[in-house]
Formats: sequence, structure tokens, C-alpha cells
Amino acid sequence: MSTATDSPAGTPADSSAHHLAESSASAPTVEPKPKPKPTPGTGDQNGLVASLRRHLDGPFHDVREQCRTLDAAVFGPPPEPLPMEEHRARVAAQLEALAQQSYAAAGFPEHQGGTARYGEAVAAFEMLGHSDLSLFVKAGVQWGLFGGAVSLLGTSRHDDLLPRIISGELQGCFAMTETGHGSDVQSLLTTATFDPDTDEIVVHSPEPAARKDYIGNAARDGRMAAVFAQLVVDGESRGVHCVLVPIRDEDGAAAAGVTIEDCGPKLGLAGVDNGRLLFDHVRVPRTNLLGRYGDIGDDGTYSSPIDNPSRRFFTMLGTLVRGRISVAGGAGAAARSALAVTTTYAARRRQFAAPGTDVETTVLDYRTYQRRLLPRLATAYALQVAQHELVSAMDDVLSGRATSEQDQRQLETRAAGIKVLTTRHATDTIQECRELCGGAGYLWANRLAALKADTDIFTTFEGDNTVLLQLVAKSLLGEYQATFGDLDTAGIVRFGARLVGGTVLERSAARGIIQRLVDAAPGREEVVAFGIRGTQLRLLREREAHLIEGLARRLRRATAPGADAFAVFNATQDHLVEAATAHVERMVAESFAASVESCPDTDVRALLGRVCDLHLLSTIERHKAWYLEHDRLSPARAKALTALVNEICAELRPHALTLVDAFGIPDGLQTTEMSGTV
Repeated sequence: MSTATDSPAGTPADSSAHHLAESSASAPTVEPKPKPKPTPGTGDQNGLVASLRRHLDGPFHDVREQCRTLDAAVFGPPPEPLPMEEHRARVAAQLEALAQQSYAAAGFPEHQGGTARYGEAVAAFEMLGHSDLSLFVKAGVQWGLFGGAVSLLGTSRHDDLLPRIISGELQGCFAMTETGHGSDVQSLLTTATFDPDTDEIVVHSPEPAARKDYIGNAARDGRMAAVFAQLVVDGESRGVHCVLVPIRDEDGAAAAGVTIEDCGPKLGLAGVDNGRLLFDHVRVPRTNLLGRYGDIGDDGTYSSPIDNPSRRFFTMLGTLVRGRISVAGGAGAAARSALAVTTTYAARRRQFAAPGTDVETTVLDYRTYQRRLLPRLATAYALQVAQHELVSAMDDVLSGRATSEQDQRQLETRAAGIKVLTTRHATDTIQECRELCGGAGYLWANRLAALKADTDIFTTFEGDNTVLLQLVAKSLLGEYQATFGDLDTAGIVRFGARLVGGTVLERSAARGIIQRLVDAAPGREEVVAFGIRGTQLRLLREREAHLIEGLARRLRRATAPGADAFAVFNATQDHLVEAATAHVERMVAESFAASVESCPDTDVRALLGRVCDLHLLSTIERHKAWYLEHDRLSPARAKALTALVNEICAELRPHALTLVDAFGIPDGLQTTEMSGTV
């Protein structure tokens, strides 16, 4: 980490090794540990940071290293708040410069002008989360949403558009959300009616609630929209499909029949030109229908490779899962930026001297500070490892190495769950970091203000988090069916009625090494040994299994004669969300544990092991009330759990700067004003 401000006692602020030596000297005395652990990170600190970074970068280390060389002066955030129009113009110029790099093309197949390196594209996109998040979102709209819709929903007749989209020559937007319908996409009001007399599709907003709302790239720069609408052929609705509609003419004026409104100033993301779109019987060629999953032939007849309308709809949406995965990646990057700022501050900021000394204590040496910061740092590590697995799974699906419908559905479920945990982590962590930095955290130069404002929307776009958790839970309640994702109550009740015992657990993160760890841990009848990784994982598995099995039993009540199925389902929604959260937490924990076990570097593995302990144990501690209520822990063991979390925080305190240095946040994208007061 490099900063331009002064350091305590004249310590160079850009020396990780010097920081660690200082931190170790000033750390408070901790209680003797009942069981000695390997000392993490005892070798060369610069080498440790490099090795830790390589491991944390996962399979995408090379592309991340390339991104770290991008000029922060070109791609970084503005040095001070800008008026909205200036910020939009700045981000538009950044997008143009970004289009000259190779990253956008990596996200598209070769026959569409790309290089088919999908995982690398998402990893590079994630690195923009360390920069101006307005650029992150605008690039996501252009290449992930608009370009992704054309690439994945279109046919060969649309391939010629992709090189222009990749280069930025054709800028577009993704018009799905309506004023009256957000999460309920199947009920969109906009219509796309086929007119056989003119061989055109007529796109229309029948009422104000059908207005396309909050559409990125619509207010200023977009020239074409991928519009989601109810397709009507021969008077019959065929469900939601996507149609390409030009929204501006050659001069940039609104196209005939298109009304464009500017959403105006927002809480954050000032550089993104969000707009509203209304269509008044706008005619486009029939061939503008993105018809991979439902098309209109030259003879005017509709056909689809998927007969079931509900399954067709969710298959279409499932192909666009990359956007949800990218949002999780950007949120994780933003949280890591906040943690780096705060840890740098905490390792240098001093206040209050201990009795008998005139040397003020570094704030990171206080137990309350460690407790608020270090478990979040550990979770940032866990989520990044889980993100790598998710991106690798996506790459397998998009490249054709994983071709089954089950592969696609598991990817969608995992993407929804990781998106929820990572965006919630970002929102909560950035707020905590702002408070931990006191007044310094309120300064624009320290980036926390912008990170806080810009990421707030992440919990509700690309899927509202609560709705996504319900989708995750429903995927755990039965095998994926032809009507996957159908939210009707009867379908959910049928899923619940078929469940028995442990068959509901989906071991998407199952690994032999994880199972061996769990099998080797002491049984429940023995003393709970929190320091044993298998015990930690077993406790998380037990909570997940209990919640899902209990949910299944509750849903079966809806099948009783005279039962109000909707009332039963509605009454279980809190249980549904809790079960899904437990599932994703367990999945993330197992990903992290497996990553630690597979690490070949001894020093890195020792340090990662303690970080993993802190993440798993603080997750269990967060649910301590549940474990006590269900007799999984005794009060004495619950107290011991808290004591162990405290010990690990103190043990990791000297290594905090090493851990954030390993994030590899590009030079020039870090704070330079950490001398503010608390």
C-alpha cells in the first residue's frame, strides 16, 4: 500500500515489512493460546505479499496484473465531485478509451468478433470496481447487458452488430425494468406486436406503468435499446422476448415515437446516464427480434426450441447471468478498496496512551476496532475465492465445456447467492469502514464517500437481494424442472411435499478434501473443538440442513385439505430467506477451506488458514443465538467461541497490512489523505 501522508514515528508508509514490524511491536498482549498454531507469514514480507496476491488472484492472475498497469489518471475516479454532466462526459471518454483495450472483446465468441475468454473478461471487469464505479456500471451496460443480450439472445443475423458494440461504435442500453414491474419480469406491460402486412414489429408502451425506468446509457449516449416486451403473434401472446429498437437518430435526437427522459441526479453513480423510455407504436423490422429462443419466420409463424413458455422465459434470463456475476465481482472489489483504506488508516492512526506510558496506542490495537474490521477482512478473502469458482463455472458454461441444463441452473443459483452475500457485505463493510475512519472517512479524497454512495444500489439491481434469496431457496427444495424458477405457489408446494430428509441438500461445492475434513472432526457428542476446520464446516452444514428440512415440513402443510396454500407460503418467507442464506454461507466457507488446503506455499497457507478460521468462526458466532436455541452449542461453548474469535483477531492484527496489500489494488487508486482526525 502506498500513501502520501506522514506515518507514526517517521515510518515509511509504503513499506509493508516496516508496517508489520511496527504493528507487532505495538500490539497488546493477548491471552496464551491453549493450542499453538503455526506462525503465519514468518518469511520475507514482500515475497509473502506477492505469493498471497497470486493465490488470491486465482486462475485470473495474469489478466489482473495487466489491469493493474492501466493508467489511473485515465481510468481512475475524479479527484473531486463533478457536476453530473461533467461526470457523465468523463465516464463516456473513459469508456471510449477502455474500448481500445482487449477486455471487452474477451467476453464474446470469436465468430462475433471476440476472443471467447469469458472468465478473463469478467475478472478484468471486476478490477474496474477499484476505480470509478460509474465506469464499472456503464461498461457493464454496454458490453455485459446490451452486448450480452445481442450475443446470447440473438441469431446469426445479429452477429454483424457485435464488432460495432465491442468497439463502442454502437452504444446501447438494456431496457427491461418498468415503472410498474421490476422483479416480476414475466408481467411486463410493454408489447411487441408482429404486423404481417408490413413484416414489422410494433413496440408500444400501453400505459404509464409500462415506461422503461432507470435504464443505464439511455439518457445521453445510447443509440439502440434491447427492449424486453410481451411478443404478440397472430393475436396470441408468446411471453417476454427481446427486440432491438433504435432510440436515437443519426444526429442524437430521439427517434420517431420514442420519448426519452433523464432520471436526473441520483444518490450515487453520477457518471451513469440513467434514463426513461416510452414507445408510441414504434415500428422496427421483424429481424430485430432477438430470436434464439423464440423467432418469427419469413412466413410470419412463431417457433421456439422450447415449448414450455415459463421454461423458455427463464432460459432466456438465465443466459444473461454474467451481469449478476459481474455485479458481485464489482461489489467485492469496492469492499476491498474500503478495507484497504481503513486498514492503512488504522495501522497509523494513534490516540490515547496506556497508563504509565506517553506513547499513544494505534487504533488497530484496540479490541473493538479489530472486531469490527478484521472479520470483514476475512470475509472479503472468502468471497473473492468463491467469486473465482463462480467465474470459472460461468466460463465453462459459456465456452461449451459444461453443456447440461443442470450446469446452467446451478450456475444461476450460485450466481444469485454469491451476488446477495457480496453486495450485502459491500454495503455493510463500507459503512463500517467509514465509521472506523471517523472524520477522515468523510473526506472525498479517501474514497469511502463515493464507494458508499455508488455501491448502495448494488443490493437491488441485477436482482433484488431478498427476491434472489427466495430463488436460491426454491432451487434447494427440489430438482430443477422444465418450469424452473416458476414462482407460483402450487409449484413451490409440490416441491416441498416431495422432500424427505437430507435429500434437499445440494452439495454444489462438494469436494473430497472438504468431506475428509468434516469426517475427521469430533462428533457432536464430543467437546466442540472450534479450532478444527472440520468442526467449523460441520456446524455450518448442520444449520443449513436443519433450516431446509424444517422449511420443507412447513410447506407440506399447504397440501392439507382446506389449507390456504398462499398463506402457508407467505408465512414461510422469512424461513425461506434464512435457509438460502445458510446455504450460500456454507458454500462460500467450503470454497475458502478448499482453497486453503490446496495452497502449495507454506507461509501463505498458514496465514490463509487463520484468515479462514476467522471467517468461519465469525460466521458461526453471528448465528450464535440459533445454535443455542437448537442445542447445537452450550452457553459455555458459545462463550468459548467468542473468546477464540478475539484471539484470532489479535493474532492477525500484525498481518493486517500484508492482507490488504495482497489485494493488489492498482497504484493511483488508493487514498492519499489519511491524516484526517477521528
